Amino acid sequence: MIYEVGHRSFALAARPDHEQTGQNMINEAALLESKTLRDSVLERTDVLDRVKALSLLPDGMHVTTAMVATYFEVGVKTLESLIEDHKQELEANGYQVLTGTPLALFKRASGIQSRSRALALFSRRTVLNVAMLLRDSEVARQVRTYLLNMEDLARTQPVDNPVHRDAASPSLDDRIDQRISHVLGRTVVPMFNALIETSSEHRRELIALRSGVQRIERKLQQHNARLQRLEGPRHWPLARFMAHMDAMSGREFEEHVAQLLRRDGCTAVVVRGGGGDRGVDITGRTPDGRHIAVQCKRFAPYVSVTSSHVQKFIGAAKVLYNADVALYVATCTFTRDAMNVAADGGITLVDRSLLAAWSRGTELSALR
Repeated sequence: MIYEVGHRSFALAARPDHEQTGQNMINEAALLESKTLRDSVLERTDVLDRVKALSLLPDGMHVTTAMVATYFEVGVKTLESLIEDHKQELEANGYQVLTGTPLALFKRASGIQSRSRALALFSRRTVLNVAMLLRDSEVARQVRTYLLNMEDLARTQPVDNPVHRDAASPSLDDRIDQRISHVLGRTVVPMFNALIETSSEHRRELIALRSGVQRIERKLQQHNARLQRLEGPRHWPLARFMAHMDAMSGREFEEHVAQLLRRDGCTAVVVRGGGGDRGVDITGRTPDGRHIAVQCKRFAPYVSVTSSHVQKFIGAAKVLYNADVALYVATCTFTRDAMNVAADGGITLVDRSLLAAWSRGTELSALR
């Protein structure tokens, strides 16, 4: 494996035992210098607790600057200097400074007693990011070593060969029903569409055959959705489950919601999030063929979606996308005005509690 560090390349290969120390130093240098390498291991926040217990605020998700400094056994000034140098990267991974109303709401929700007019918060993901940037901390060095050892182990594990995998317990991606459904949706149905467009003599028969294929496809998807609900992370404690979701990026959250739609039998699900999404993040069709438009908001749990957000979505979903089913999915709550606007506009609101239930296997009634 080759890592780029500045203008130099380091090849990381197996070496004799007496060279292992030098190899670890090169690995650590790559981790300190390469943002790409840091991004590739940011999901492994469990290493923080394996090196040293990380205390969290009462909300179970965040820590303050002082708490991070204590964890890494460095001064607050050292940490603040690092934040100044890498602010953009840290903000992308969860670092935020609360002021005004958001700060007041956070204090109320978490029970924090503070007169400060600003509060810097770090997620576990941000703390791990700091560990990969902080040079003058023995604790940070141990976290980096742990991460690199895990990377080494992952590289030396044998590749999973589907030919030799136990056929009695296939993964979700390898199930025969899912593969058949994929072929029907991506190959057979488009073939019928093309034939129907060019045929006049057998058009009625072809349309009937296409309808039959689509019914089979929906049944297979529904069957796979039931299996996924049974095998989903129901065993996770709710706090851990939601903390995992809160640590997602905006794009990851959109993909998570899209996967929930597919799990519940929806078809033609497309994630459109980005500059050109025209106010709708996901589109698709319900199992019975109705058009779906979805807006995803990954807000902090102590923030609420307002009526203005919902009003904008109504216009996009109903006018631009002509949606039969419009879902507004958020990791927080909705204001009372927002709920009233949604009810008047025919929008289904999926707040934090409903999102948790949906993610853990409960079907949304709007999709049935």
